[in-house]
Amino acid sequence: MAGCSTSRTASAQSVKPTKDRKVAPDFALKDASGKQVKLSDYRGKAVVLDFWATWCGPCKIEIPWFIEFQRKYKDRGLVILGVASGDEGWDIVQPYMNQMKINYPILLGNDATADLYGGIEALPTTFIIDRDGRVAKLHIGLASKEDFQNAIEKVLDAAPESQRAAAGRAE
Repeated sequence: MAGCSTSRTASAQSVKPTKDRKVAPDFALKDASGKQVKLSDYRGKAVVLDFWATWCGPCKIEIPWFIEFQRKYKDRGLVILGVASGDEGWDIVQPYMNQMKINYPILLGNDATADLYGGIEALPTTFIIDRDGRVAKLHIGLASKEDFQNAIEKVLDAAPESQRAAAGRAE
């Protein structure tokens, strides 16, 4: 992973139409307790997948928003997953998690996972993933809180493919 980016992604870029979304690559990483967590464990939920680091200034701005979103939207099926830079290790990440009172799962990243997502060249890099496991939006660098919230609400409001297909058969 390269460096920290303060550039903002264009807020005019909206959530991708369902037909244009690609499946988010599955991965298996360990959380702070050593439990293996896979992205596919969250199929059926909307996921904010955030690649970040403790030293990244823009990451420090976004993390409180993610804490708020996790609290506000978890009952609607949102999961925030933080992937901490594997360069740091738990001895640095765990105290930071405690200090920030992070209320969502944090996983320790690695180069292989970053490569699955096209190589993470800047932090933060955040993927908004719909309930069908497809990437609905990508932010590289700092995005606005409003932009995240709008994207999250759009993916939460959309029914999963299985429900849309069942509704189509019922008509």
